[in-house]
Amino acid sequence: MTAPLSVGSVQGAPRLLLRVEALMLGLLSIWLFHRSGASWWLFGSLILAPDLTMLGYLAGPRFGAACYNAGHTLLWSGLLVIIGWGTQAPLAVALALIWAAHIGIDRAIGYGLKYPGAFNHTHLGSIGRPGKVQ
Repeated sequence: MTAPLSVGSVQGAPRLLLRVEALMLGLLSIWLFHRSGASWWLFGSLILAPDLTMLGYLAGPRFGAACYNAGHTLLWSGLLVIIGWGTQAPLAVALALIWAAHIGIDRAIGYGLKYPGAFNHTHLGSIGRPGKVQ
């Protein structure tokens, strides 16, 4: 028996707060990217790159969710910005800011970390049309 899609998902005011925080992260990352002086061509060409992790779903929902979550956690972009800043590598900082902007925007519009049961079941609730499990 599988659990309902609402189990494990944030509801109500906490969900709204998480999405507003994510919007702040996305906007702050974009502003910092602008301040960095890095190329907007770089930003435009890589802003959707983390979504390549969805290719993991070709191997099944469990592996797909693990791949998607690995590419959509702030852990890696945070480490990259620390390394880039510490080693004075502006490209690494720019890449980290693009990555963080992607994650922030995704979460602001409701694309949270995935559960292995269905692509549309995220920690921020279900995405897509209500009642439709993908």
